[in-house]
Amino acid sequence: MATASQTRLNLAEKLKVSSWKSALSPEFQKPYFKELENFLAEALNKKKEIYPPIDLIFEALNKTPLHSVRVIIIGQDPYHGPKQAHGLCFSVQEGTKIPPSLKNILKELSQKPPTSGDLTPWAKQGVLLLNSIMTVEKGTPGSHKNQGWEIFTDKIISVVSETATANARPLALLLWGSPAQQKEKLLAPGHNHKVIKSTHPSPLSCYRGFSGSRPFEKVNEYLESKNEKPIDWSLE
Repeated sequence: MATASQTRLNLAEKLKVSSWKSALSPEFQKPYFKELENFLAEALNKKKEIYPPIDLIFEALNKTPLHSVRVIIIGQDPYHGPKQAHGLCFSVQEGTKIPPSLKNILKELSQKPPTSGDLTPWAKQGVLLLNSIMTVEKGTPGSHKNQGWEIFTDKIISVVSETATANARPLALLLWGSPAQQKEKLLAPGHNHKVIKSTHPSPLSCYRGFSGSRPFEKVNEYLESKNEKPIDWSLE
């Protein structure tokens, strides 16, 4: 059987955007990230199915360059079913049934039943759709927890916050649920970001604070107050 060392995964090759490459290149050389690559390579060698597909792991970064980030939405780990995850938190591939949490998110936008759960249009407008853990094994939620992704994605949040603060650029964060809200400590000292918190949109908790919280309206009110173009949240 092939070994992890024979696979030699190089995840840095999957990151295509120069602004992110420049900001994150030191992370790729650190021991924790090498261990993460070995972990993923070993899983692939054992014929385990990993989501999203390896080429789409950094889709959130590739779709939303560092200097265009205006909003951050933080998820936990990717969907673990076939043809769901494609590298953007909460988003599913076109034509895939909309999962319950995403359905609740889209209900906050419109009472009209959504037809698509692909959030790529948001990413293209500067919404960084970031999962704290960027991969998962098929059918096993949380299976790639504590393998190094959290260190890497914490760095991403810090870099975005530092960049926005240094350039006096507006930045809004939607922190849904306790794990996401813990990321607030990563923000740059003295930041002036808009931080919007609520419970998670999961059916288990949405009724305790997410439903009716108007997160998308609040983001646009903030952006407009800073003379920034609002996000077009519609997916039609």
